[in-house]
Amino acid sequence: MSKELIRLRDLCMAYDDELVLDHLNLYINDKEFLTLLGPSGCGKSTTLRIIGGFTMPTSGDVLFDGVRINDVPPYRRQINTVFQKYALFPHLNVFENIAFGLRMQRRADPENPGRKVKLPEDEIRERVLEMLEVISLKGFENRRIDALSGGQQQRVAIARALVNRPKVLLLDEPLGALDLKLRKDMQIELKRIQQQVGITFIYVTHDQEEALTMSDTIVVMDKGTIQQIGTPEDIYNEPKNAFVADFIGESNIIDGVMVRDKLVQMYGRQFPCLDGGFGENEAVDVVIRPEDIDIVPVEQGQLTGTVTNVTFKGMQYDIIVDFRGFKWLIQTTDHSPVGARIGIKIDPDGIHVMKKSPYSGMFGDYSSFSDEYDELDAAEPEEGSGDET
Repeated sequence: MSKELIRLRDLCMAYDDELVLDHLNLYINDKEFLTLLGPSGCGKSTTLRIIGGFTMPTSGDVLFDGVRINDVPPYRRQINTVFQKYALFPHLNVFENIAFGLRMQRRADPENPGRKVKLPEDEIRERVLEMLEVISLKGFENRRIDALSGGQQQRVAIARALVNRPKVLLLDEPLGALDLKLRKDMQIELKRIQQQVGITFIYVTHDQEEALTMSDTIVVMDKGTIQQIGTPEDIYNEPKNAFVADFIGESNIIDGVMVRDKLVQMYGRQFPCLDGGFGENEAVDVVIRPEDIDIVPVEQGQLTGTVTNVTFKGMQYDIIVDFRGFKWLIQTTDHSPVGARIGIKIDPDGIHVMKKSPYSGMFGDYSSFSDEYDELDAAEPEEGSGDET
């Protein structure tokens, strides 16, 4: 069982009259890769800065190994930070950049405990070379910083933080300045480094792919509150509300009614599902991921609609289909031309039912992707459309 390392207890943070964090509660385990995920302004970077000691919360507590550390300055916490701007020293080579923190350290002299001495040079060299091995830059110790690629500079910044042997590494959107391919490569590299050094990584991003790729645990935030905590699989497959469903991956979010356990109604049709625990005839939000929809001939479809837009994405087509004025996104390897009438089928495990929330009705319509959008009366399908419910 994992050991709890950090606990944030009832944290609030306000700037002037604006509440940035609203009674946030969270615990983080030792050796966990945890990602704070959410849009700009959701409070994720503020949370990171409070953990690092750079910001004092308006109220609430930060506990580290069970000890309250609100008043402990950053340099005395067993926590190091890597920011989006790496702040490497251009006049120092790779070795000296990584060794910088070690050269600042002092420890008790074993021959005179009342006296502080620098770390021995051979220990500094051993620890720096060990970090170069970890970040796959062995042999780069004499390289100038300006001769490194963006990804190599980022790894040097990580090594400089890790060489001090913290228990926690904070990473505030460190991949934001990299190009797409390098960013994807570094996602895998960061996870490898975290597993190799065996410490806690707390990562901040607004990029859902980064979160899904690297994390053991994802914390989805919005407006200073936690919307959901879970594994990447849980967050993607079992979103708690329409905000999470929309923010993590692509989603069609439709108004529905839970007829009874394992049976939900949309567009006047009843669909078998795997969800239960709702009241009979309770209004709900229904999430259907685009990849879980099968295109079939009209006569075989549970619903039928009209293709309004097709985008080729290499491995798949993104197809927008109009069902009574509400546009669905379907991701498929089968091409259907614009204007085609199609049927769709959805297996029970492709339907996820959620409680109504303040986010209901805000997401899920892909009309903005369509070349044409006609307002249709949901109660009166156009004659001969095949969209009857």
